[in-house]
Amino acid sequence: MAISYEWNVNTVDVYPSEGGESNVIYNVHWRLNATDTEVDAEGNPYVASVYGTQSLDTSDLSNFTNFDSVTSSQVQGWVEAAMGEEAVQGLKDGLDAQIAALITPASVTKQLVA
Repeated sequence: MAISYEWNVNTVDVYPSEGGESNVIYNVHWRLNATDTEVDAEGNPYVASVYGTQSLDTSDLSNFTNFDSVTSSQVQGWVEAAMGEEAVQGLKDGLDAQIAALITPASVTKQLVA
């Protein structure tokens, strides 16, 4: 079981004008997707995801990046830094547990055939 993670951080909220700058990102709508190399009976990988929002500190804009120059990788870094390493690892651990439960469910639902 090898799980890879992918962030989607392409949706953001901005202040149109803040601290003399325009389009200042202050909130990120994120999704973290996990995909396992193990596949189900139909050949599909096991996947799980979690989503949320993360506010960003805009009190210091000395290293401001123009909105048109901001990359997804940059925003992902901001989100992970704002969350903290422990919280990010907690999200990944939760996704790992979701996938493990899909692979080896503790309970299944069946219908009678009678």
